[in-house]
This record gives sequence, C-alpha cells and structure tokens, in this order.
Amino acid sequence: MNMKSPVRGGRRSVRLASIGSVALLAGLLSGPGSAADEGTKPVTLAYDCGTKGRDVAATVEVSVEVPATGEVGRPVQPGPATVAVVLSRTDLDGLLPTGADAVVSTATLTVEVAQNDQSVQAQWADLGAPGTPLPPDGAVRLVHSGEVPSVTVGTPGNVRFTARELTVGLRSAAAPGQESDAASATLTCEPEEGQDGRLATVLVPGGPDAEPSGTPGTAEHGGSGEKSGEGIVVEQEDTPAEDADPCPVGPATGEMDRSEAPQAPPGDPTRETDVPTGGTFGCAYAVGIANVRKLNGAMIINDPARTPALISVMAIKHTSNRAASAKGGAYTRLDSLGNLKLPDAESTFLTFGFQPVSAKVAFENGPMTISTGNIGSGAQRIAFSTAYFKQSLRLYDVKVNGTPLDVGGNCRTVAPYKVVLNGGAKYVNVYSGGLLEGDVDIPPFAGCGTGGEDLDALFTASISGPGNLISMNQGTTCIPSSPNNLCPPSMPKMPGTDS
Repeated sequence: MNMKSPVRGGRRSVRLASIGSVALLAGLLSGPGSAADEGTKPVTLAYDCGTKGRDVAATVEVSVEVPATGEVGRPVQPGPATVAVVLSRTDLDGLLPTGADAVVSTATLTVEVAQNDQSVQAQWADLGAPGTPLPPDGAVRLVHSGEVPSVTVGTPGNVRFTARELTVGLRSAAAPGQESDAASATLTCEPEEGQDGRLATVLVPGGPDAEPSGTPGTAEHGGSGEKSGEGIVVEQEDTPAEDADPCPVGPATGEMDRSEAPQAPPGDPTRETDVPTGGTFGCAYAVGIANVRKLNGAMIINDPARTPALISVMAIKHTSNRAASAKGGAYTRLDSLGNLKLPDAESTFLTFGFQPVSAKVAFENGPMTISTGNIGSGAQRIAFSTAYFKQSLRLYDVKVNGTPLDVGGNCRTVAPYKVVLNGGAKYVNVYSGGLLEGDVDIPPFAGCGTGGEDLDALFTASISGPGNLISMNQGTTCIPSSPNNLCPPSMPKMPGTDS
C-alpha cells in the first residue's frame, strides 16, 4: 500500500472542515442533512492479520448506512463507511519504529456485493484515519472513514453487502523527513472462520427473497468479478490526475502570537530559534462542533455537501528549547502558523426559544498560531498543544419566519474575540493532528439594523456571552514537498463520535 496517499479518489472529495471556526450564531445543524434512508448497526468481526512473518489479531468494527430499498437500474449508494481496527499496543511495537508515539493508518476493505446468484467485489479503498496517539499499553483503536462506491443492479432481488479481506497500512506519525518509507507496515487480514460478515441488505422490490435490511444470512456465491457481474455494476472511483495539486491554497501568512501557549517554568532562559526556511508548507482538513450556551444547541461548521475550507500551514516556523539539565528543567515548544478562510455559513436558530430566525454568517479570521510541545522530562513530562487566533462574525441575509429582515451590511461582533483551543496529548503535532477544545466568549453585536431600527440587542441577547464550547479534530497535514507527504490531507472524525 502506498502510504503517501492516505485518502484518494474523486468520490471522497466531499469533506467537513474547519479548525476551531466559530459560527456560533446557530444552535442547530447548518442546512438540511442527507442521511441515508436507514442506518445499520455496527458489525464487529474478528480478523487474522499477517505481516513481516508474524500473526496479528484484530477486532474490526464496520459501520455504514444504506438505503432500505433500491430500484433496478438506479445506483444504491451506501453512506460514508467507518472501519475501526483495534490492535494491541504490543503488536504495534513490532510494526512501528522504536519510540513511535503516534500512528497514521489507512484501510481498504473488500466488500462482496451479492444478488441472487451473482456477486462482485467492491473496494472500499483508502479509508483514512488521522494521527492516533499510542498508549503505553492496552488496545489501540484506529478509526478509518471515507466515501465508498455505489452499486447498480439490473434485476430485482435483495442486494447483500458482506465484509471480506481487509488491508491496513501503518506508519509512524513523525514529522516529514524524520522517517522513511521503510518505517511503514502493511497488514493483510482475513475474517476468522465461522463468522457472518454481513453488513447490510438492500431490498430491490420484485426479487425472489425478502429479508429485511441488515438481517444476517449467508451470501450466495455465483459469478464474480472485480467491477461488475451480470446485472451488478460497482461504480469505480475517479483516478486523480497525476499533476493534481494536493494543497490548492497559498502558504500561510501573518504574524504568530505565542502568548497563549504554555510558557517555560521559571529558570534558565530558553533558546529561541526562527527556522531559516520560514517553516514547511502544508495543508490540512479538520472538523469542528460549536456549541451556543444560550441556545442550548450545537452545530457542525460547513455543510458536508458544500465545498470545505483547507487550513494552510507553515509548519514549525519557530522553536523554543531548554535542556533537562538546565535550571527550571526541560521545555520544548514548536510553533506553526496557519490561515483558514472559511466559506460563509447558513444557519437557523430560535430566538428566545420560539422565534425561528435564519441567517448567513461571514467569518473574518486572523492568523492562527499552533503550538505543541512538552514541559519536564521522563515520568514528569507533560504534553501541551494550543491553537490560537482571533475572529469576528458578520450576519447578513437574515429572515424571521421566512420574511427578510434588513440588518444592513455591517451587523457584526463589536470586536474580534479570542479563540483558544487546547488538546494536551490528544493533539499529537501539527503533522498528525488530533483533538483541540476550548470555550469562547462572544462579544455583543453592533451595526445591526437599517432605517433607524436597532437590532443589536436582539442578536446580543440571543448569541453573545461566555461558555461556548468549541471542539475541533484535525486530520493529517499534507506536505507536498516531503517524500513522506501524507497527501492528500485526510478527513478526521467528528468530535464526540466513538466510531
């Protein structure tokens, strides 16, 4: 498996995105969803894996939504798939370089698609997982997700999806240039005998059988093929152009502000170094949830059906170090610069619990400083991670009960406000990503209303105030200039989801 490209294929280009962006106007999901007709329960299977002359046991949990029914000649589109692979820390020790503290992985699951006496093999390929911290012992859960191909059938009858072979690619989540391709490993896994790997069943009316969706059973084995059988066609994913730009954003610009990062304990001075190259250019996706305390609700930033934003990163522009033997003890901090220009959001909320109001939100983000590092050494070492930037919100295209409300062109927060997100060890580093969280205090609104009508108090009372939690999960950062580039950037799971 080529571990340089954890996520690929045109069909997985729809992504959620935003690092800590705070569209805190809304307490509901922005825009209508596109959920499948029917969800299926996760299926847990035991797999036997092998690599480098050794056997590895894995527990695999597959989750995917499918329509309850389909039609002849029309694509059946399973929802985004999640494949969680649980391995022991001991097994990973033999597969990754000594000292690895995080792992990046991809998964490709072969799924048998069967109908009547025909079956084909569908590849749920290159499902990506962000950097996962490695605990000292116990189990390690690698959660992979992504879009999967659709299936079209030419005759009536139940369509059954069954899990077969699984391939997992592993690599240490080190900074580019600190590892080689030889540091990666590939697990080839087969389900243990005697298991029913049925993931879901879709009823195409008029067929000879009528099992309900998700009912276990034994798939019928007839003709098979890689892409299609008689009457069954698996849509193959687009192959990206060789010269496609994995980071279609410019390098991050602006000044870093390191004031929100944990500082070195009192003692000897630290050694401050500006990296001569100005940092390493890259880009990343992230997904966030913003809560509005007054509205008692939460929202996803950016509709997954819309074009998401990329974080532009200049990784490790500045370093701060102090040796363990120095007065005050060990201290290491790596500072990176990021830019994020978010698309405008559309949201609906209820003012004072009963009045439906919809609005569009424009974001004005300042430069983002991402700092990671450690304080202390040995058993006393404490990891830290902080992302900090300032943001303003502007509201426009406001409607009350569907009737336009003219708020003017300058209805915004009275001043930029701080967004400070902390992750500790959960955010591995700027290359591997991870989870960051923090509370935001939204300022009052001003400039809202026209023709002498002052609407500032309405929006201030509904939205402004402290205690608004932001959770952000960043995926791996693509570094186009590195041979170990992790390109294209991977899409992480939504914060708060277990699978």
